[in-house]
Amino acid sequence: MPTTASPPRAVLLLSGGLDSTTLLAVAKRDGYSVHALTFRYGQRHLNEVDAATRVAGRMGVAEHVIAEIDLRVFAGSALTSAVEVPKDRDLGAAAVGLIPVTYVPARNTIFLSFALAWAEVLGAHDIYIGVNALDYSGYPDCRPAFIAAFQQLANLATKDAVESGRRIAIRTPLIELSKGDIVRLGLSLGVDYSATTSCYDPLPTGEACARCDACQLRLKGFADAGAHDPIRYATAPGE
Repeated sequence: MPTTASPPRAVLLLSGGLDSTTLLAVAKRDGYSVHALTFRYGQRHLNEVDAATRVAGRMGVAEHVIAEIDLRVFAGSALTSAVEVPKDRDLGAAAVGLIPVTYVPARNTIFLSFALAWAEVLGAHDIYIGVNALDYSGYPDCRPAFIAAFQQLANLATKDAVESGRRIAIRTPLIELSKGDIVRLGLSLGVDYSATTSCYDPLPTGEACARCDACQLRLKGFADAGAHDPIRYATAPGE
C-alpha cells in the first residue's frame, strides 16, 4: 500500500499574542506539523504563558514546550523589572524615536537560539517567528536585517546545514503586514482571538490595560480590520 508522507516539522515561537497566534494558523495552513515553543523568562506577568497554553491546546500543535529561563538576572527592561511600563504613548512619534523600555535586551536572539537547538533535535528546517516591521514598538530584533543575519548564523552553526547542506529557514510571514492586515489574515483562517493576550501590564484580575504600546497596537489592528477585539479591557476602548 502507498504510504502517506509525514508533514514537515517546524518550530514556532508562541507567545500567546495576536501575532504568534496568527502565525500558528499560517504555519498549519502551510502544512507544517508545528512544535510550539513558549518562554517563561521572568516576565512581569504570566498571562501570556497561560494564553499560549490555551492557543496551543485549541489549535492542535504537535507539541508545546514551555522553556524556563530567567532574564531578570540582567533586568534592563520594563518587562523583566519594576520599571514602569509606558502608557498612552504616541506610537506614530514613537516609531521614529528611541527604543522603548519594554524592549528586552537580545530577547529574540535568545528565543531563536533555543528554537534553533530544538529544530536540530527534531530534524526541522523551518522556524517561524511573528516579528513585524510595520506596526510595532521599534524593537531592533523585529527587523528584516536581524532575521537575515540570524538565518545566516543558523546555517553556519548547525550540524545538518554543515554536513548535508539542508538549510534552516527563519520564516516571518507577518513581517511586512500591518496589524490590521494580520487581524484580517487571522480571521480568514478561523483564528479565535479570545484565547490570546497582548498587554504588557494587565490588571491583577486579567483585563488588558488598553494603554500600553501592545494594547494600542492591538486595538488599532482590530479597528483597521473593522473587527471586534474579543478580549477584556480595563476600560472600554476609546474611553
